[in-house]
Amino acid sequence: MKHARILLTLLFALGASATNHANAQDKMIVFAAASLKDALDEVNTAYKQAKGVEIVTSYAGSGALIKQIEQGAPAEVFISADLESMDYGSEKKVIQDKTRVNLLGNKLVLIAPVDSKTNNVTINGSFDLARLAGDSRIATGDVKAVPVGRYAQAALQKLGQWDAVQPKLAMVETVRLALSLVARGEATPGIVYETDAKAEPKVKVIGAFPAESHPPIVYPAALTTAARQNASAYLDYLQSPAARSIFEKRGFTFMAKTS
Repeated sequence: MKHARILLTLLFALGASATNHANAQDKMIVFAAASLKDALDEVNTAYKQAKGVEIVTSYAGSGALIKQIEQGAPAEVFISADLESMDYGSEKKVIQDKTRVNLLGNKLVLIAPVDSKTNNVTINGSFDLARLAGDSRIATGDVKAVPVGRYAQAALQKLGQWDAVQPKLAMVETVRLALSLVARGEATPGIVYETDAKAEPKVKVIGAFPAESHPPIVYPAALTTAARQNASAYLDYLQSPAARSIFEKRGFTFMAKTS
């Protein structure tokens, strides 16, 4: 929480600086789901090269980010890992509904350290995750604030596993923290997105949750009510062929109509 407060203070300072300087249009603040980091960093680099605008990005759990936007954080674009967080922003009137677009899709997977002897787990009604974990913890996001945790809870409830698994969960602030716990062998297995597993060589996918076991994993993007006029160009770029190639290379499903 200390780091989050420091980051928020810095972002407010940057927002004030942008208001007071002539080069304000050369920087833009984006709040994005932690699972987007590798792909969006690459997209942002390409955008700066193409448009000359630097993107300053804060990555965290979507639920935490939209609450910060509600409290006045100077984000101009919000990219969530679930519809619920974006719906909250709409309800609180801190996003521009007319700009909202379903940008990306993802998959929910079960991971283990790369040297684990466990492989090819079939996740269905007879699957016993609590037994698979044994004495270890099962890493995933906080089910109250982090989208991957919400998807995990929905899947486990659908599969009849929730009551047995819940006491074993190590619920953390972002999907990337869950990923790192498994990578270090501090928790195993873990429930994360397929794209996160692909980005970490120290873990492997040992099973995939059936798509019908949880709500579709959708990443909506929208301008906030604090967005300046040039922010729309960035949102358009996220839907461009150039961005699409980067997102798909990183394992995301591209859902938007290419602009």
